[in-house]
Amino acid sequence: MGDFGVIADVSTVMVETLTQALRGLSQVDPPVAELNDLSETVQTPPPKLTVFLYDIAEHPTSRNRPPVRSQPPDPPTVRKAPMALLLRYLVTPWGGDQETQHRMLGRALQTFYDDAILDGVQLSGSLAASTDALHLGLTSLTLDQKSWVWYAIQKPYRLSLNYEVRVVNLDSAVETAVRPVRSRIFGGASAS
Repeated sequence: MGDFGVIADVSTVMVETLTQALRGLSQVDPPVAELNDLSETVQTPPPKLTVFLYDIAEHPTSRNRPPVRSQPPDPPTVRKAPMALLLRYLVTPWGGDQETQHRMLGRALQTFYDDAILDGVQLSGSLAASTDALHLGLTSLTLDQKSWVWYAIQKPYRLSLNYEVRVVNLDSAVETAVRPVRSRIFGGASAS
C-alpha cells in the first residue's frame, strides 16, 4: 500500500537500481545515479545519471475502481480505491566523455529492459511490504516534445531517456467504518 510518500519511494527505487547497475562500468570512480531537479549545475566527478521526475498524471484506465474493503479480523471499513499514478522521468548523463555518457545511457536502457517490472525485494519504503509492481517503459517522444521538456526547465537540450513508471498506487487517507447488516425486512405488495 502506498502512503503519501510513495512518489519519493519510487524515485528512490529508480536511483538505487541505476546506481547498482552503473557500478560495473568502472573500477575507479564508477558513475552514480542521483535524484536531481536540474535547477542547479550537476556536480561531477564522478559521472552521473540524473533522475528527474518531470510529470505526474493519473492513469486513465484505472479510474473508477471499486472501493477497498478491509479484510477480517479487522473491524469492517471501506476506503476509496487507490489513486493510480503515472510518473514520468528524465534520465540524463553528465560528466565524463561522450563514450562514458553513452555507456551510462546504454546501461540504463539495458537495466530497465531486462527488469522492466520492479517488485518484491527490489522495492523500498512504503512499497516494501506491498504486492505492488512498478512497470517501467521507455517513452517515445518526438524531438519537439523532448525539446519542450528541456525548454520548460530552462536548460539546453541534452541527450536523455524518458521513462514512464506505472501504476503507482497512492492510497486514500479517508477510511469509513462500515456497520454490518444485522437484519433485513422485506416489504412489498401482498398477493391476493
